[in-house]
Amino acid sequence: QLQLVESGGGLVQPGRSLRLSCVASESASGYSLYRHAVGWFRQAPGKEREGVACINAVDDRTFQVDSVEGRFTVSRDNVNNTVYLHMNNLEPEDAAVYYCAARGASYRCSFSRSWYDSWGQGTQVTVSS
Repeated sequence: QLQLVESGGGLVQPGRSLRLSCVASESASGYSLYRHAVGWFRQAPGKEREGVACINAVDDRTFQVDSVEGRFTVSRDNVNNTVYLHMNNLEPEDAAVYYCAARGASYRCSFSRSWYDSWGQGTQVTVSS
């Protein structure tokens, strides 16, 4: 399993942008994130954790759920062992704790929580005027 650390959350006004980072602690786990499919999830108070975007390993194809299509994108920086979630035009409904998750031994990503075997601790995103 990888050790994942998210960062970049904070308080923003509606319509603004944030970039979240998910870094794999290679020194701790001995693995590089680029061989892993990575998913981004969020959990708002009182709600289930839901997948919002993900990126395949190998071909780096990205996918987003309908509610964030056109606003959120995922990218990968293999040099820095990091996956990003770029969030634009944020809405109050996007407020949640955001988590990244990774799965090795498979190039395909998923929006299913059970697909992944490594999780970060989460970073809080608050959208409010």
